[in-house]
Amino acid sequence: MIVRTYEECRDTERHVVTEGWESVRMLLKDDKMGFSFHITTIFPNSEHEFEYKNHFESVFCVSGGGSITDIAKGETHEIKVGTMYALDQHDRHILRGGPEGMVVACCFNPPVSGREVHDEDGAYAADVDDAA
Repeated sequence: MIVRTYEECRDTERHVVTEGWESVRMLLKDDKMGFSFHITTIFPNSEHEFEYKNHFESVFCVSGGGSITDIAKGETHEIKVGTMYALDQHDRHILRGGPEGMVVACCFNPPVSGREVHDEDGAYAADVDDAA
């Protein structure tokens, strides 16, 4: 059994912050659960391009909202409290935080290993704002 709080994880190397989002990694590869579990905040009015080359991910919005765009399909979907989306590897997408930002709970399989983004061939692309 693993029992830990968001607050105790936030004060460790499990807390990763960028200019547009922050993630508290509650479960990581070393926890040996077969997946990682993160609470991630997308900052208000921010926009980020992501690609998970070797990870499946499921995401559930717990507060705020925004949108997600599947780059390959050109489809944009609203995200609000109670919305879940799942990504099946290689799903390049743009995630946008709305005016209030959004907080999401995310599960990755295989698990992320720590502060680094991935422990194998996977990548977060540069933030859309930074690429311009």
